[in-house]
Amino acid sequence: MNDKELENKGLVLIPKLEDYIEYIINIIVKLPRTEKFNIGNEIKLSIYSTLENAMYLLKINRRENKKEVLQLLNKIDANLNCQRIFLRIMKKQNWIDEKKFNTAINKIFEIGKIVGGLVKIYAKNN
Repeated sequence: MNDKELENKGLVLIPKLEDYIEYIINIIVKLPRTEKFNIGNEIKLSIYSTLENAMYLLKINRRENKKEVLQLLNKIDANLNCQRIFLRIMKKQNWIDEKKFNTAINKIFEIGKIVGGLVKIYAKNN
């Protein structure tokens, strides 16, 4: 895969994250008041950190900083895993229904596929 294809794959990540963040924020707004400020705050911090790392990923020179790229991709992946856990807790506590849970998990899955593909590419080339 050449640099242009890698950049395009990275650029696809941002709109997917924006869509996912908007969806999650709408879920958080509807959580019970006490949980909105507890688990809601934790998941918001995690999704904003994910977005920040993705934005930084687009700004660095990927050719010269492959190790840093892998670190950022791993941070994004770790945040996505945390968000999956938060969503499972929210579902188990019946704060969100099955449909919202499945939609959010599918959005994370799509983002995770992009991140996983980028990790494979950079790990192979490193």
